[in-house]
Amino acid sequence: MKTSINFKAVKSDSETHNFRKKTFYYIRTELTAKNEYWQQEKISARVSKIEAYCKQKSGRKLQSNAIPIREAVVVIKEDTTMKDLHDLGKKLEQELGIRIFQIAIHKDEGHWDKEAKEWKPNLHAHLVADWQDQKTGKTLKHKSFHYSKMQDLAAECLGMERGTAGSIGRLEAVEFKIKKKEEEYKALEQKVKDMRTELGSGKFKDLIIKEPDFLGFQRIKTEKTIENYEKAFKIYNSRLLKNKNELEAKQKQIAEQQNKLQDLKKEVAQLKNKNSALLTDPHIFALEKKKYMDSLIGLLEKSIRDERFRNPNKDRSDRQQLLHEMNKICKEVSVKNDIPFSAFEAVFQAAELATDLFSLLSIGSGNNPEPEEIPLQKKKKRRRIYRG
Repeated sequence: MKTSINFKAVKSDSETHNFRKKTFYYIRTELTAKNEYWQQEKISARVSKIEAYCKQKSGRKLQSNAIPIREAVVVIKEDTTMKDLHDLGKKLEQELGIRIFQIAIHKDEGHWDKEAKEWKPNLHAHLVADWQDQKTGKTLKHKSFHYSKMQDLAAECLGMERGTAGSIGRLEAVEFKIKKKEEEYKALEQKVKDMRTELGSGKFKDLIIKEPDFLGFQRIKTEKTIENYEKAFKIYNSRLLKNKNELEAKQKQIAEQQNKLQDLKKEVAQLKNKNSALLTDPHIFALEKKKYMDSLIGLLEKSIRDERFRNPNKDRSDRQQLLHEMNKICKEVSVKNDIPFSAFEAVFQAAELATDLFSLLSIGSGNNPEPEEIPLQKKKKRRRIYRG
């Protein structure tokens, strides 16, 4: 069974829905007792804390367009426990700084399968999260590989298969929506046809009013009959107009989804082409890798120069202190720019480059280390220092 997790801005009625503060037409109330809930604090209280902390850390108010509280729906199994979800919350906080403060397990939602004639439960959990960066007071900034990491953590903690990632998953969802809209459109078309057939049938004979005259012959009461027909046609015209508007709306929705589908297909094709090129063409792979490493080295060199500018008279004659200072710079660059430590490990595997970077840091002290004096050239020491 596959799982997935995707955070979006929390809705205003989140707590009402999640904690079942009122009944909803789409839930089976007899199953609600199976639900589980956990709450560290209310959303309103957490928002107040976030705003105060942002002011304290940055000296500014939280931006009006910020999304400090977000919510995810996670697909679960029948035997998924609250502990499993707490474990996922801990992992999200440790790895990505996302702090979960509300959890709701829902086992009372789903639908009836008409063909199978059975109940298909929609087992899921709602995770409400604090999206504030504790170091800056601002909202967390994540990149694409972080969202991929979320999927890995969800699958790992819940003991489930990882869901389809990225554009392919979105494309499947859009295709499903188009199929559903087209089915609804066909149903409406059939409804209109049925109404028109009904108008042409003999059913409307019941609207004709006849009464016997003084000779006993049945005569049509013109006024009453016309009145009945006017009422009937008014009702049918109203229903036809409503169905026509619904049909036009469905056509528009289908067109919008089809446009979105085409865009996603192009995006998927581009990603597949790029992946194929990276996997099959050594030249392209090397070129992409070189671009990334050059960018990283440039960023690291700038950070080293900034550190020397801030502390120009610092004694850097001690090798251990020099290593410690370089380690600190790498950590800061990694955290600030969301760069994995493994990238820095790759940089310092090149002995000549490592020598240049340490020389750049120590230059001006009169104690520039020789290449053979840099422990990072030795694999074990390099890994121990730069993994953080």
